[in-house]
Amino acid sequence: MQIHVYEQTREVAPADFADYLDPATTAVISIDMHRGHLEDSPDCPCPAPRARDVVAPIDAFHRAARALAVPIVHVKSVLRPGGADDLAGIPAAWRRTFPLHVGPIPNADAHAIEGSRWTEWVTEVLPQDLRVENKRRLSAFYPTDLDFLLRNQGITTVVLDGGFTDCCVLNTAFDANNHNYRVVVLRDLVRGTDDHLEAAALSMVSLHLGLVMDSAALLAQWRAGR
Repeated sequence: MQIHVYEQTREVAPADFADYLDPATTAVISIDMHRGHLEDSPDCPCPAPRARDVVAPIDAFHRAARALAVPIVHVKSVLRPGGADDLAGIPAAWRRTFPLHVGPIPNADAHAIEGSRWTEWVTEVLPQDLRVENKRRLSAFYPTDLDFLLRNQGITTVVLDGGFTDCCVLNTAFDANNHNYRVVVLRDLVRGTDDHLEAAALSMVSLHLGLVMDSAALLAQWRAGR
């Protein structure tokens, strides 16, 4: 079985990671695949253009996971109108730090506002999928009920896709690990700020938090286990 450790492809025995590969105790967590990151528009309030190319591959992976009875949990950032969660309180740090790198983000104040089109899903969300729609900061676990939901489903392994690799995916991986979940991050279905930060984030995951795999390799293990 192929995994990726500090940017190197490694062959490992599936038996050594059997507890990471059981689809019966696994859920896929898809992070922030909404218009506020993915729309190709100058009004996009927090653009993640690198992630647009993984929409179709993520949909395809989710369809394959559903066929194996692996639940999909879609998580997205949603902020109350009026700014009580952010601008009218203690603003999220990225609003001041990220523009120092990428330049001004003209419509950033509209990011993730409840009821706006920016919170609409771009990836496919089916009625049987699960949703967590009150992520306020960088981790899918804070301040949401994701942990409660997963434990009620008997989930012990989480598979992460979506964006940003070096931001919300990495924060979610750290929180999942600290909550004692086994973590798998799908290298081909996440995108970071740039190649450098994407590689750095995946390297950190691979050394400290769990497995970094390609989606095809994971599906092959799930199917073999079935």
